[in-house]
Amino acid sequence: MEADHHDAEVGMAKGYWIATYRSVSDPDKLAAYGKLAGPALQAAGGRFLVRGGEVTAFEAGLVERTVLIEFPSKQAAVDAYHSDDYQRALEVFDGAAVRDIRLVEGLD
Repeated sequence: MEADHHDAEVGMAKGYWIATYRSVSDPDKLAAYGKLAGPALQAAGGRFLVRGGEVTAFEAGLVERTVLIEFPSKQAAVDAYHSDDYQRALEVFDGAAVRDIRLVEGLD
């Protein structure tokens, strides 16, 4: 059956959640958010590819904490953002950081 699931996804572009953190004002809230957000996004099909780590910026780039999550499709990423579990994580986040989140479609 695993092959059937894989075949259904052939040709579907993956979706990517890219978040960059400009500043963190409440590290405790951010940590509490992470404990809820990580499992919520993974349960929605997300796979963390980058979660913090060293950043090197070029041109107009900024050295900011960056998170990159791969989803089966862009719609799956959008659905994950709007899911009840992730919305609960956002309530805990409560302005803990200034960040930019983008959900983008990858290439086939």
